[in-house]
Amino acid sequence: MASTTPSVRVVWDDRLTQYDFGETHPMNPVRLDLTTRLARALGVLDLPGVEVVGVDDEPDLDAFLTGVHSPDFVEAVKAASLDPANADERFGLGTEDDPAFVGIHETSARIAVATRDLCKAVWQGEIDHGVNYCGGMHHAMADRAAGFCIYNDAALGIRWLLDNGVERVAYIDVDVHHGDGVEQIFWNDPRVLTISVHETGRILFPGTGFPGDIGGPEAEGSAANLELPAGTGDAAWLRAIHAVAPSLVRAFKPQILVTQQGCDSHYSDPLAHMAISIDAQRTAFETIHDLAHEVCDGRWVALGGGGYELVDVVPRSWTHLTAIAAHKPIDLETPVPQEWRDHVTERVGRPGPPRMGDGVAEGGHVWFRSWATGSDPDNPVDRAVMATREAVFPHHGLDIWFD
Repeated sequence: MASTTPSVRVVWDDRLTQYDFGETHPMNPVRLDLTTRLARALGVLDLPGVEVVGVDDEPDLDAFLTGVHSPDFVEAVKAASLDPANADERFGLGTEDDPAFVGIHETSARIAVATRDLCKAVWQGEIDHGVNYCGGMHHAMADRAAGFCIYNDAALGIRWLLDNGVERVAYIDVDVHHGDGVEQIFWNDPRVLTISVHETGRILFPGTGFPGDIGGPEAEGSAANLELPAGTGDAAWLRAIHAVAPSLVRAFKPQILVTQQGCDSHYSDPLAHMAISIDAQRTAFETIHDLAHEVCDGRWVALGGGGYELVDVVPRSWTHLTAIAAHKPIDLETPVPQEWRDHVTERVGRPGPPRMGDGVAEGGHVWFRSWATGSDPDNPVDRAVMATREAVFPHHGLDIWFD
């Protein structure tokens, strides 16, 4: 059983900010630095039971990475890492999304090693929860880079778990973009349940993740895709998550939960079209944390992911995530420390947000209507939820109306 005092390991290593596609690229590593600075300023990283660790070197990166990625792809990344002029677009390298830079292999691998090490530590009982908000590179495919992602750290961590005795892993992805890489890597593996809650691929990258995508012939029902319409707001988003994820996870009975908390669902994110607040993201993170304790004895590895409002959103969202993992959630009315805001002003020329929430929640949580109250066929979000339940629930022995 998980200990009564939470043991949380948070990955931070300054070298992770070397995952840098350039100053004008949306995935600027300043978001990671500002997250760590905010978590420190609020005392989250000094809480009892919280351990901050760097990333250990992996002596055999090739063997590790080829557990998921093709040898040809790994060799292509290594070649581009030595000289970006060698970037081969056939492997998704040297593109606008994934420009090559010197050291791209080592830095990308370091993120993956960090996630793998957290999975290992959680499974072996060293810690209850692990947090790597530098990870969550869910678009990377087995044989190519995609969507700002080179090596798929989530898949590599899950692969280690499967290779070391874990029989069932649940992966929940609330990034605004479909978690296509993780889904595809385990498409035909019934040991891995992937649940992705995302803006519809009809208008948003990567253009996939529809309700009928439920896994391969040997693993039907192992993939659940909840595609939501553009403009979905807090209450509808939370209602949709609660209408799908908890029931599936409870039925699947995973031994460990690996989750991706991309915060690009926020209303101010420049690359998507959802209308979600920090307040609702915090509520969703608490739901995932509670589910880990209910179903997996607390075994939980939480990752970052997308998020391109670098100052107002990413640092607050993932500081909330880290604090929730430490069992010390931060009140949404908590003022953002002035020292952090002063640093932000000096760094980017404008102050950061004044408080830790967006002023939406009442009593610390965002209200939403439970699915148990019934569905509305005229509501586009309810129709999306019903499509997913109809496609996946029967494979888990669940009633599409009542479970």
